[in-house]
Amino acid sequence: MTKAIAFAHYGDPDVLGPIDLDLPEPGPRQVRVAVRAVGVNPLDHKVRSGALDGFIPVAFPAVPGYEVAGTVEAVGAEVTGFAIGDEVFGAVMGGGYAEHALVDVELLARKPASLSWAEAAALPVAAETSERILGVLGVQPGETLLVHGAAGGVGTLLLQFARARGITVVGTASEANHVYLRELGAIPVAYGEGLAERVRAAAPGGVDRALDAAGKADEVPVSIELTSSADRVLTITSPMAAEQHGVRFTGGAEAEPYHPRAFAAALALHEAGTLVLPIHRVLPLADAAEAHRLSEHGHLRGKIVLTV
Repeated sequence: MTKAIAFAHYGDPDVLGPIDLDLPEPGPRQVRVAVRAVGVNPLDHKVRSGALDGFIPVAFPAVPGYEVAGTVEAVGAEVTGFAIGDEVFGAVMGGGYAEHALVDVELLARKPASLSWAEAAALPVAAETSERILGVLGVQPGETLLVHGAAGGVGTLLLQFARARGITVVGTASEANHVYLRELGAIPVAYGEGLAERVRAAAPGGVDRALDAAGKADEVPVSIELTSSADRVLTITSPMAAEQHGVRFTGGAEAEPYHPRAFAAALALHEAGTLVLPIHRVLPLADAAEAHRLSEHGHLRGKIVLTV
């Protein structure tokens, strides 16, 4: 048996509670990971609350968690490149809030010894999302990208990926995060009334493409205005918002696998000594409900991580 945190029905964070599960056996091209840390993402609480019912299928009891770090404990058939005892991190399609998780080898990478368990668990979702955003939007070197919610977990890595590729980023954030964004190489602007004018002043050459990673009601229309085309605006916050404004939405269902490229890009930054990966808070797995409350409150700098 293995222990996990699950929810038996949609609801507030208090629906999360401990559960015993059979120890999972890896199938072909899978490994079983003894989880040391798991990242917490907005997707976790959106699925738990039922906000994405109809978009992401859930079988109850459901175990949240889409990124883990730990040690390979068992390998399935056709697995090459990974062995029992390897320290790894990777993405899972749910099931991360547990002592053990199955990970497809295509979504797995080796963890450098110099990368902490908490940092490794905070990488997969933000790295893959950042790589996917740049790919789906087709942002090119020399272009200017407007990012709403630039100081969050995804924004933090996206800014670093963009800077490494010669992309200029204008990022919206609260005043308290402006120094932080400058350190990441972005041009910070405050959100709220007058946003369009502030962005034009910050990027007099114009904005080529825009990302909504914040979910504020006014930012998508402003982005369409600044880029002059809904096709140049992408949201990762809500498929409903995309439909409402005619912009694009990405939730990770694209056929192209972005994980290997994303992990390689993040590890290259780490090896160069330039990777910035702040951890907002580390909590034990048993405190998953509190982690969800913090995540729902928003305005986080960096990721929340649960340790097992």
